[in-house]
Order: sequence, then C-alpha cells, then structure tokens
Amino acid sequence: MPLALFGKRHIKIVAPERRLRHAKAQAVLVADRVSPLANQARDVAGQALDMADHARNVAGEKIIVVRGWAAPRLDAAAHSIEEQLAPKLSAALSQAAARIDPKPTKSRGWPMALLVTGVAIGAAGYALYRKNADQWADTLKDSTSDASQWVGHKMEAAAGKASDVTDDVTSKAEEIGGRADARAEQTSKKMP
Repeated sequence: MPLALFGKRHIKIVAPERRLRHAKAQAVLVADRVSPLANQARDVAGQALDMADHARNVAGEKIIVVRGWAAPRLDAAAHSIEEQLAPKLSAALSQAAARIDPKPTKSRGWPMALLVTGVAIGAAGYALYRKNADQWADTLKDSTSDASQWVGHKMEAAAGKASDVTDDVTSKAEEIGGRADARAEQTSKKMP
C-alpha cells in the first residue's frame, strides 16, 4: 500500500487489487500498441539520416565544382584590377591630394599620401572584387536560363521545319501520284 506524505501526517491510499490489475493490463496493451510505432519511427529516423548524409555529400561535391569554376575567374579579376585600375586610381588620388593641399610639405606629406592612396586602392579593389563576384553569380544564373530558353526555341523551330518538310513531301507525293494515275489512265485508253 503506497503512502503519501503531507506535512508530518502520513496518509494511506488504498486501491483495490482488481483496479491495480486492470491498470496494469491497460498499461501492457498501450505498450504493445506503442512498440511497433516506436520501431517505425526508428526506421524512418534512420532513413532520414541516410538521406541527410547523401544530401551533404552531393552538396560538398557541387561546392567543389563551383569553387573550381570561380577560382580562375577571381584570379583574373585580381590581376585586371592590379594592372589596369590601380595605377589610374593612384594617379587620380595623388592629383586630388595635390590640389587640396594648402601648402605642400617636402618630407612628411608623401608618406601619408602614399598610405591614404594605398588604403583607397585597397578599398576600391575590394569593392570591385565583391561587385564582380556578384555579377559572375548573376551572369551564371542568367546564362543557364538563357541557354535553356535558346535550346527550347531551337527545338520548336526544328519541329516546325520538320513538320513543314513532311507537309511538302506529302503534297509532292500526292501530286506525283495524281500524275501517275493520269498517265496510267491515258495508257490504258490507248491499249486495244
């Protein structure tokens, strides 16, 4: 008999044996019903883990392919910025510094101007790098959709041409058949 403790008093809770047996039987029935569901849930969870592993592996492979495609293009952009844009930007910043300088200093001004120019070139290079990376991603998306549209149009045009050729061949075959029928009829009339 279970005891319940309330404060310093003990209270006995008495339950008839028949009710306890009935409750145990109900618990066993529920356990029997839940056990197959738990096994199914475990199987589904295993399948989900397998699918997640597969998806992770495929995504990893695709990332490597994209990185391999993008790396040479980023390198080319870096060289382009370094060789073409950086000298022009440096000259423009030097001219601007010379124009706004109230009194040119001989020894202290050029290191600071060089530092500012370097920082500005770096910032411009980074901004162009980010812009080009975004443009390449957009261009790649656009070029794939354009290519699929082009292929669709070419397929439609080829189907139309094939239909036209089929119609022409059919009409010429009917025309030649009509001529052959007319000649056969003329020949049959000439025969005795």
